[in-house]
Amino acid sequence: MYRSLSTLAIRPHRQRGMALIVSLIFLLLLTMIGISSMQNASLQERMAGSVKLRNESFQVAEAALRAGENAVAASNYVLAVCSGNTACAPPNAAVVTTAGANGNVVWVAVTGTTGLYAVQNIGSTAAPINPPSGCQSASTTLYRITAIGFSGPSRSVVESIYGKC
Repeated sequence: MYRSLSTLAIRPHRQRGMALIVSLIFLLLLTMIGISSMQNASLQERMAGSVKLRNESFQVAEAALRAGENAVAASNYVLAVCSGNTACAPPNAAVVTTAGANGNVVWVAVTGTTGLYAVQNIGSTAAPINPPSGCQSASTTLYRITAIGFSGPSRSVVESIYGKC
């Protein structure tokens, strides 16, 4: 009987260090999981910010396109027909950052936004498939309107063909 009492007294003393080691290992694992979760959350936040900037630049480009269409729709708007393949080619929107002449077009800044638009008169057609509403003449002048929207490092480019009697 004396023997069993002494062995019971020794065993708990030996296990105290093992409990500390096991708890430190669990703490290390929880720390690694926490760090991984924080990195994942940070990555998702950056991706969401990028999507936000892309959407904003697209909306700015859409607003600039509408401003360009409204400018062309004015009754006193006149623009010479572009001549040759080079002059009638779509503008290189990838290099444009400010308003002014660039290549074969003049970029116009849209007030209150970070958008730009450019207009090209690409000629006329005698029999448009879908003539503009209220168009009584036989020919329609076609304008290419290209718009750029900026938001942070994001850039969006949209384009439309506008028919005017």
